[in-house]
Amino acid sequence: MGLRPAFVANVPRFRLPSLRACQISPFRPSPASCPTFGLSSPGGCQSQPWRSLLVRGKRTTTLKANELPQGPIDAAPLDNLDDDAGPAYPTVMQQVRNNMRKFPHCVVLTRVGNFYELYFEHAEHYGPLLALKVAHKKTSVGPVFMAGFPYFQLDRFLKILVQDLQKHVALSEEIRNDVSSKIKAGGLMFDRQISRIITPGTLIDEKFLDPWENNYCLSIHVDPSSSSSDGSEGPAGSQSGGVGLAWVDISSGEFFTQSTTFGSLSSAVALIGPREIVLEQSHQDHKNSRLLQVLEGDRHKITFHEAKVQNQSPDGWVATLKETLGEFKSDSYQHCELGAAGFLLEFVRTQLQRSDIALEAPVRRQASEYMSIDKNTMKALELKETLREGKLEGTLLHAVRRTSTKGGARLLTQRLISPSLSLGTINERLDLVERFLSDGVLRQRIGGMLSSTADSTRLVQKFAMGKGDADDLLALAKTIQLTEDVSNTLESAMLDDATAPGSVFSGLLNRLSLQGPKRLARRISVAIDEEGLSEQHRIEADEAATMVGLAAEVLSEEGEEKTGSKGKQTKSKQSERSSNSDTVPREVWIMRRSASKALERLHRDLDELDEQREELCHELRETAGTSGLTLRWSSGLGHHVHVKGSKGNMLNVESARRISSSKSTQSYSVPLWNFLGSKLDDARSRIRSEEQRVCRELRAEVVLNLVKMRRNATVLDELDVACSFATLTEEKGFVRPLLNHRTSHNIVGGKHPVVEAGLLSQGRNFTSNACSVGEDERILLITGPNMAGKSTFLRQNALISVLAQTGSFVPAQFAEIGLVDKIFSRVGSADNLYQDQSTFMVEMLETAEILKQATPRSFVIMDEVGRGTTPEDGIAVGYACLHHLYHINKCRALFATHFHKLADMTEGFEKLGCYCTDVEESADGTFAYVHRLRKGVNRKSHALKVAQVAGMPKEAIEVANEVLKGLETPAL
Repeated sequence: MGLRPAFVANVPRFRLPSLRACQISPFRPSPASCPTFGLSSPGGCQSQPWRSLLVRGKRTTTLKANELPQGPIDAAPLDNLDDDAGPAYPTVMQQVRNNMRKFPHCVVLTRVGNFYELYFEHAEHYGPLLALKVAHKKTSVGPVFMAGFPYFQLDRFLKILVQDLQKHVALSEEIRNDVSSKIKAGGLMFDRQISRIITPGTLIDEKFLDPWENNYCLSIHVDPSSSSSDGSEGPAGSQSGGVGLAWVDISSGEFFTQSTTFGSLSSAVALIGPREIVLEQSHQDHKNSRLLQVLEGDRHKITFHEAKVQNQSPDGWVATLKETLGEFKSDSYQHCELGAAGFLLEFVRTQLQRSDIALEAPVRRQASEYMSIDKNTMKALELKETLREGKLEGTLLHAVRRTSTKGGARLLTQRLISPSLSLGTINERLDLVERFLSDGVLRQRIGGMLSSTADSTRLVQKFAMGKGDADDLLALAKTIQLTEDVSNTLESAMLDDATAPGSVFSGLLNRLSLQGPKRLARRISVAIDEEGLSEQHRIEADEAATMVGLAAEVLSEEGEEKTGSKGKQTKSKQSERSSNSDTVPREVWIMRRSASKALERLHRDLDELDEQREELCHELRETAGTSGLTLRWSSGLGHHVHVKGSKGNMLNVESARRISSSKSTQSYSVPLWNFLGSKLDDARSRIRSEEQRVCRELRAEVVLNLVKMRRNATVLDELDVACSFATLTEEKGFVRPLLNHRTSHNIVGGKHPVVEAGLLSQGRNFTSNACSVGEDERILLITGPNMAGKSTFLRQNALISVLAQTGSFVPAQFAEIGLVDKIFSRVGSADNLYQDQSTFMVEMLETAEILKQATPRSFVIMDEVGRGTTPEDGIAVGYACLHHLYHINKCRALFATHFHKLADMTEGFEKLGCYCTDVEESADGTFAYVHRLRKGVNRKSHALKVAQVAGMPKEAIEVANEVLKGLETPAL
């Protein structure tokens, strides 16, 4: 609410004439007008009735509108009030309102004591969504909506706001005021300032952070020269690229950059799988830009951020990177990558507000180092989530994951979606798997130790951002000790292996750095008292349980629907709880006395004071003549002597003064206990300060060993993935693939790892198949009935290729595979109504991308291309695809179809082979699918058999049979 002019308050009420008499006159009063308007002479008033308006005590005056002075008032204009100027609401609420104005795109959660609270329209809108009771707070300005929850439930409500509702949340914390700020704030001890903005892509250590997946925040920077004003592709279509990508996982400190093109952008983003994409604010003004069309079509979470002026040039980008990362060499990065990385770091620093950020130097990903898997292929092969329901169960990741650690699970996911193209790297991984496969005892020992380690990658990052506590320090020390045990175990295995003296493990062991971390682990173990820490957790849990019970009472007390009597009742209950405190405040120390020399001295002083307290208590009991005397402290009475029962006489105690009493107890103020109690409080405070100082020292030492422990964590993750693959191989009977640089596949007894697991759970067996494609036959044209396994055959061979280049053994009896640079899949059907694309249009878009991008080293699987249109058009499209794959792309391809005529049309393709599946029919009409692939063409699709199995009515089946016979009979 704005402030009203001072003169209005002194003007008596008056009755205006009717609206018809109220006409605005062009008259402007002279400077000698009424003194109420700051003018000098009362004689200057233009009408006597106006002067009567100023007579004190006159309540009502009637006058005509034309008798009022007209025109603008000669008075100095009011100053523009800053948001933080004098409060219109009570101070705390005004602080909240100011923060809401500064961060209008965020939901503001404000810390008030032991609660986080929502106010104003945020409470009204989000309170019901969070299942919080919305109350009204009475203020002089009017009622204000409010809702809140205990501080220890923060993660629960952040999950709903950030993860489920995809909102940005600004945390307003209590900042202690200095003397001048306290006076300005009307005596309040705390100011409320935004400490951090939490978004889906900037999670650090929240409990709802997915431990099995990376939480990436992605920035995209488009080089101005890479696209024209109409959004058409310019130089970005070239090999140099014009679209820069930078993505970071703040929870682990991993940082990557990559350059790409507009054509490959959608697939590149899908492989990264970001939780949030950050774009420059200018893109929001161009809703039809090509970049937004690509991202919105894939339903990504997009955040717009306005870049600072100094961060809009290459020099500004590099300066931002150097400021955050320290030493940084920009020579190996493209300009578009530097733009994305600099803009991303600026966004992250804005969200973290006052928190430090510690990241690894960005790793530049080269497309030539990894197998390319586009977004359609990743969906069709169901690498991370199922095609229909988007679940983990039923995916390749779910079928092969046997990892023991969270970091190992994240590394496995990265490898599955980005298989290596380096033959040396793949064979090193396979050697490690084979070594663990040959020694089950070693594998179990390593796996057992790994399962006991903490998620050290994310744990170390917490310390790098100043957030680690005593529990995290203990977990880190335990992990360091286990890392040393792993190292010793692998060294022993190297010595015991006579045939191959440990070359498989030597590379990993050389990367481990344990000297500094071991010293850190010993110091943590010596400093922190685990029993004391456990006791502290128990006390905190008790307090949390009590807080939950009080939460509703406090909120109801502040709401208008509760009566004053109940508010008083709540306060009396709280005072009753506080008065029933123990003899002394409960103190639990989390640091051992030996953690520092200062702690040893301070604890000795405290022990002496405790002895004096016991002596004083004994003396007072003897003087008062009662054993029911105790020395206590409470928030209401401070240090006092508590006497239970009627026995005893405190009048014998010098200077004792009664300060409280009840039917059975009395409380007295005794100067000796007040003095000693103050000394005890001071001693405890000094111990707490010293414990905090020791903890800060330990955190600083963790940061000093940051690089070493990150490197150690990476080694543990790699060992975990290798043990996982070895366990999987032992369970499933997989075989080691032989990889080379040729362009051929030779697989014997191949299986689909996911489908086989599903069949085995039903007590059924999977039919394996061989696949030889590349040299003699570059394309396999596959025909056969529906439900006979054509699509499964296509997918299983693609998955075997992915697993092999990931570094895993594969589900086959024998596998020799030439490295695949790109893998493409055109399988399944689905429309895209959001972008106004029919099923056939989606099919053609995917087919077009395959034909444009496939190389002679690529592997393509295509299923039923052309089925979404007329048979004639479908056959034409299918033949065109086969012709292009054979003559232009010259790649390995598996092509399944129901257009049997294609087998006749491609007879001249020397390196195209025809294969099929079949159906076995019995004399009684029953049938069984033959999933084994054989040479030849099957010209019957047996669609009516599938309809019969699906339960189509018998009458409909009979009609379909009659129609089919008529269609198959040639016209006379």
